[in-house]
Amino acid sequence: MRLGLPYDVRPEPGLPLPAHWQQRLAATGPGTEGIGGGPRLLEAACGYWARRGLPCDAGHVLAAPGAEALLLALLAAADGDPVLARPAPAWQAPVARLLGRRVHTAPTPPEGGGVPDPFALLETVRRARAAGSDPRLLVLSAADDPTGTVTAPELLHETCEAAAEAGLLIVSDETYSDTLHHHDTVLLSPAEMLPDHTVVLTDLAATLVPASAPAALVRFPGTAHGTAWRERTVGILTVLRAVLPAPVAAATAYVLTEPPEVTDRTAAANRLHARTAAAAFRAITGAGATCRPPRAGFQLYPTLPAAGLNAAELEERLTAALGRPVLGGHRFGDDPAEPRVRISTGALHGATDAEREAALTAADPIGVPHVAAALAALAEAVSGHSEPGATEGGPASGAVGGSADTGSRQRGA
Repeated sequence: MRLGLPYDVRPEPGLPLPAHWQQRLAATGPGTEGIGGGPRLLEAACGYWARRGLPCDAGHVLAAPGAEALLLALLAAADGDPVLARPAPAWQAPVARLLGRRVHTAPTPPEGGGVPDPFALLETVRRARAAGSDPRLLVLSAADDPTGTVTAPELLHETCEAAAEAGLLIVSDETYSDTLHHHDTVLLSPAEMLPDHTVVLTDLAATLVPASAPAALVRFPGTAHGTAWRERTVGILTVLRAVLPAPVAAATAYVLTEPPEVTDRTAAANRLHARTAAAAFRAITGAGATCRPPRAGFQLYPTLPAAGLNAAELEERLTAALGRPVLGGHRFGDDPAEPRVRISTGALHGATDAEREAALTAADPIGVPHVAAALAALAEAVSGHSEPGATEGGPASGAVGGSADTGSRQRGA
């Protein structure tokens, strides 16, 4: 099966490998963790979620090497087809299609991605069922890839109500929930609104774990249905032999306890993401693109006024111009005719750990020479594919600041 995807469809955080991670890896001998994670790892995962207002016990948590393996197991252990937002993370639809499931998509409102418009969701489900399909799950992300937006609590609540009305279980991908750019951004989880009907999924590579050692968690509802779903998911993970290496499991258990060296590092990373994303936003909108202001993560999702170019062609040209992958909107289920791309701002931090460390520790990362040069190259590449006379910003853009007042959704950490 040809999936038509580049190797890495996730945005790159562009951070150096932390010393505490290397030390924890070195302290553990070879071997593998048990399927779904051992007691120490699952206990740490419960503490991680309890600090975010989502208490649980180890009997309703699983760990695996990456969100892809977990979503595959979750879908395989559940009946029916998934409904995804449009746009949605580029890896989700291919995982569902590996199982032969039909993927239904519902558009997001203009102000952000990741969570479908509630009326569009109900209409999508109605039409799918009228055509003989069986949508049963809604996969959403309130802090979104590809757009970097955060869904307002009011809209999230309406969409959750629509999902309940349509009889859909919710899989909430909360990978970017701890990457908020500003403390005053309000982010809620569907598990706070529909606790008995929501599974929470998070890939730790966005914040706590290096991308080179994938690790992800899933939290099931504390109900009989949640317990049964977890047991079926463990069975699928067993078939896949989706296990964490023992050193990775031990290091992950440590960072999930969030000691000061870990929380300090997360806060510094979020400050860097906020500043570089704000600078990149100004650079690309100043070069003629329109873009939603980023509120979380390390990605932007601009549309370029590039006459005669579709998403795939713009992807190819910007990838060549910047020398790194730039994914077109068609990868995220968006309109392939629109010249829209996702730009990972982590790539601006540098190409080596030394450069990334310099950006991370700088009082003014935008003034670091290699970061400034990367921003200039980004503006030049966007400008080179924009029509002359395009207005700055445009209707899809908005004000965004480079405030250092950044944080995450975690509570009590």
